[in-house]
Amino acid sequence: MAKIYNLSIFLSFAGLWITSIFSGEFEVILGFILIFSFGILHGSNDILLMNSISGQNNKYRFLRVLFTYISIVLIAALIFYILPITALLLFVIFSAFHFGEQHWEYRGLQLETPWNLCFYFVYGLLVLQTLFVLNPTDTIEIVHSISGYTLNTTILTYTFATALIIFCAFVIYLINHSPHFKSIVIIELVYLLIFAVLFKASTLIWGFTIYFIFWHSLPSLYEQIKFIYSDVNKKNTLTYLKKAFPYWFVSLIGITVVYLLFKDDTLFYALFFSFLAAITFPHTIIINKMFSNKKSQPN
Repeated sequence: MAKIYNLSIFLSFAGLWITSIFSGEFEVILGFILIFSFGILHGSNDILLMNSISGQNNKYRFLRVLFTYISIVLIAALIFYILPITALLLFVIFSAFHFGEQHWEYRGLQLETPWNLCFYFVYGLLVLQTLFVLNPTDTIEIVHSISGYTLNTTILTYTFATALIIFCAFVIYLINHSPHFKSIVIIELVYLLIFAVLFKASTLIWGFTIYFIFWHSLPSLYEQIKFIYSDVNKKNTLTYLKKAFPYWFVSLIGITVVYLLFKDDTLFYALFFSFLAAITFPHTIIINKMFSNKKSQPN
């Protein structure tokens, strides 16, 4: 996993280089391309993951999981239509926990449940709030396009400050109770500093893309392949991509149609984040089950 994060650092600074020579409009277009490729791809094999978790791989099980997954996506989309501000808050909550869990689960924090789950959420929320507070204009515009609610910058500042204070409290506790955390705390704080620099220099979409693709999706793909096939190599990676391709392709067609219909409308941002949230909800649950299953397996 260390090699993955070294690659993430290199790609992040490549992304920073892009911000210095291209316009914000180019960043947005490239950001959507990456999110629709690697970003959506990392969540395209959720059904295969569920089969691996359950230990079953028959047609009936596949159809039942597929039906459940699609139902959750449709319910999430409906919530965005009926209660957009509620759905948006749920999206931030689920995403924060999901990002934090993916980043910290394999590190062995020596935190008992539910404190480990709280830490995952606080860390992920801090990353998201750093992105939002450093790009307030874009954040306010997108929130308004989704929900009609005009967000106050004070809310962004207070939420960021709250997440930062709670995170610092966790850091102090872990330094004193987890030798492993103490050995990695400096590099983890450096990561957060890198995020802040990238978010400040980028547009909201490009900053989100850099984190989502390079710091979340790539490590997640690594973890998923290792969980399903027990080893990460060229053969297993190609098998994973082959199985994920149909789901990824359907998702790509759907969002492409939406883009062609609404590309010149701010409504596209609302539809994009609604789509992303709708697939995030079930994906977060499945990845949590994957990590729980890994813990229960004998070493």
